[in-house]
Order: sequence, then structure tokens, then C-alpha cells
Amino acid sequence: MKTLKVGDKVPDFSVSDQDGNTVNLSDYKGKKLIVFFYPKANTPGCTAEACNLRDHYSELQTAGYSLLGVSADNQKKQSKFKNKFEFPFPLLADEDHAVINAFGVWGPKKFMGREYDGIHRKTFMMDEEGVVTRVIDKVKTKDHAAQLLE
Repeated sequence: MKTLKVGDKVPDFSVSDQDGNTVNLSDYKGKKLIVFFYPKANTPGCTAEACNLRDHYSELQTAGYSLLGVSADNQKKQSKFKNKFEFPFPLLADEDHAVINAFGVWGPKKFMGREYDGIHRKTFMMDEEGVVTRVIDKVKTKDHAAQLLE
């Protein structure tokens, strides 16, 4: 797993959001961007994380950031997740792992003694040119916005 680091330029990507709209990294050129990866829509940790970001979304916008959530869930699951919790930001349905692999967040995980491959919960902050300025490896799901704003 080769995860992007601070100073790395994010490779351009193109993937559908929860409504089937195509989202490209280039759409955010000239804007600061936060991309957060979560393992699975509608699970307790992912819901807590996304709801915390929703509740502090205006603060993140005031700080100049746009926000994208990404998981390997399909469009229908992402749409249900977004609508159920009224997220004001797009959720990308990255079923073919284009964005997940570009950021290097897919790899071996361990849970209750079982090993498997999956998405690592990580968040990347980028500048206006698409260069990574910060990587958060240890995401606090219930207080993630505070980590981003510190």
C-alpha cells in the first residue's frame, strides 16, 4: 500500500457521486480540498465521522475547504447514506477503486484476529494545486472536524 504523503501531487481522477454525476479532481483546481475515506456507508464509525463533518461543514467552508467522502460502496448505497443523514457534501461511489488506489488507502487490515483487504480510514487535505498538505492517519470519528481545523 503506497499512500500519498505530504508534498505529493494527487493524480487526477474521475468517478461518479451518489447521484451519478461525474466528479473530477480537476473540478476542484483553485480550491482547497479535503478527501476523507471511510470503509462502509451506514456503519457506526463511518456514520459518526460523516455526521461530525456535516455538523461542522460551515466551519470547514469558512476555512476555505471543499469536502468529498469516498468509499467503495455503490451509488445506491451512497445515495441512501447521504439522504438519510442529509450530508451537504458529495459521496463518491468508487466501486472500481480509482480514487482509493490513487490515494493508496486500500490494503491489509486486521479485525478481531481476521486479516483481509479493505479501505483504511484516512483523510487528506490538499491545497489549490492538488498537492497534499496534511494526512490524518488516526481519524477520531466523533471529533474529526476538530482534527481538520486544528
